[in-house]
Amino acid sequence: MLYGLHYLDFTTLLIYLIGITIVGLLASRGVKKSIDYFMGGRKFGKAVLIMHAFGTGTHTDAAVNVVGASYKLGLAGIWYAWLPLFVTPFYWVMMPLFRRMRYITTADFFDERFGMGLGRVYSLFGIFFYILSMGIMLEGTGKMASGVTGGALSTEFCIIVMSVLFLLYGLLGGLQAAVWTDFVQGIFIIVLSFILWPYMIDQLGGFKGMHELLPIEKFSLAAPNDPPEGYDRITVWFVVILTINTLFNIPGQPHTMEMGGSGKSETEGRVGFTYGNMIKRFCTIAWAFIGVGAIALYPSISDPELVFGQATRDLLPVGLVGIMLASMIAAVMSSCDSFMVDGSALFVENIYRPYKKDRDDRHYLNVGRFVGVLMVIGGILITEYFHSVISLWRFLVPLPAFWGIAIWGGILWRRSNGYGAWAGILGSTIIWVIVNDYYGLELQEQVVWYLTGGVAALLIVSKLSPAMPKERLDKFYAFLHTPVGEEQKLADAGYELRH
Repeated sequence: MLYGLHYLDFTTLLIYLIGITIVGLLASRGVKKSIDYFMGGRKFGKAVLIMHAFGTGTHTDAAVNVVGASYKLGLAGIWYAWLPLFVTPFYWVMMPLFRRMRYITTADFFDERFGMGLGRVYSLFGIFFYILSMGIMLEGTGKMASGVTGGALSTEFCIIVMSVLFLLYGLLGGLQAAVWTDFVQGIFIIVLSFILWPYMIDQLGGFKGMHELLPIEKFSLAAPNDPPEGYDRITVWFVVILTINTLFNIPGQPHTMEMGGSGKSETEGRVGFTYGNMIKRFCTIAWAFIGVGAIALYPSISDPELVFGQATRDLLPVGLVGIMLASMIAAVMSSCDSFMVDGSALFVENIYRPYKKDRDDRHYLNVGRFVGVLMVIGGILITEYFHSVISLWRFLVPLPAFWGIAIWGGILWRRSNGYGAWAGILGSTIIWVIVNDYYGLELQEQVVWYLTGGVAALLIVSKLSPAMPKERLDKFYAFLHTPVGEEQKLADAGYELRH
């Protein structure tokens, strides 16, 4: 045994991590300019973007979260990753809009559509969001790795090792490295997500044995009774309200612009994001059943978020344990890499470049890399504050939705303006703080209050305040209504084309 792993498992882990790092370093050779680093040169095809969307949205904390929630709530725990399920077809409509805007960051949208400093404020929010997201990924994967090694490697040690590795290729390769490592590790995750389940069901004596060992309510997709501390009552109302929240949450997430904008055309972004996320829904099924089966195998584990690692260690044969651990670590590495790149793009393009306009492109590239390092350090520090994946998930869910209110207002309603956008964002944020901190409402009730209040504030304030200048609106909607590939129409109208 070496660090709690069989020598064969340790060897496969080492080979995989070295291999995925080499893939990332090779991808870095295509980075010549900042647009290559931040957006991959807008040249990715369907297959690559499918795996990029899947890999960026599928990381070990999601598996740890669902397995742990299913261990506590039964099959209903699947909704902690299935909440976007009914929104998935909507991505088919949404992603071409983001590609047509031709922005590098979502902050560009706020700058050009609304002004009033919203782009810079959104950049700060986006960086904060990415730091929190990296924190939850590193915490979840650290727990999984610690469980697999039987505690021989601490969660903190695993977090540091992962951070060093993805920094190694991420700082050089940017989005190109993230996309290609997503492609490789995404294939492994799809396969390995389903490998553990047959070994577990065999231990339980098949589905029949599983049903004999567990009460029938553990197989329900609802958990309406009093939930364990930190979890939610899973009801139809919960699913409906959180689905509506997802319609605002996804556009408000900073990497959505990159997902939609890095493809060669609108079709690539549409297919990549829709199908990549759909694949994740299938993987989630395996995670939920692993959590339910673990109730019978491990009835007394105090921390449910250690269940996935424990089951991997106990049930998989020698060799597969190392590959499972390696793929889960690589998953979070590539996701953190994507978020690091997207966050640095927000800082460089929307905060730094406007004040330092006379620097060459290499300077902006290096600034982006430096900011990326600071973000990773922030993510590591977050893991020292939040020690529960589910608690950090519940904190993150509302945040992008505040900005999603303004994004949909800016796209769907020409009359919406900067005053209304500020009112919608601040109004929903204040309402959330009140209903969460002072009244302690359940998550679904919080969503009803802050979405209703935020949308109402945007509509009322926009209507009562001066309209945006016609020239500004004409330019925004000209780009939004011009398909990718027909840029000559924009040039003929006198608009400067965006890279």
